[in-house]
Amino acid sequence: MYPFDLFPLSLDLARLGLDAQEVVAERMTKLARGDLAAGIEAVRMVTEKTLALGEANAHLASAAASGKLDRAAPQIVALYRRKVRANRKRLRKR
Repeated sequence: MYPFDLFPLSLDLARLGLDAQEVVAERMTKLARGDLAAGIEAVRMVTEKTLALGEANAHLASAAASGKLDRAAPQIVALYRRKVRANRKRLRKR
């Protein structure tokens, strides 16, 4: 991996961080209400995080088994970006 290969990854990480902040703010607002929707969101949040971790581990194991561990980070960041973007889109609707 060359130093310039890290530039797109760092941009993706920055975008992921910004999107994640928005999702956290939306979720905290929802959880602060304390209603049924807040409980559903809390369960969804924990479930999604557990499933995403499993998918990330699968990517990492696959990359390690194929000897392409240097390609795992961009794939995992892309995975989390898709999930965070989907949450951002869903939470913005309301």
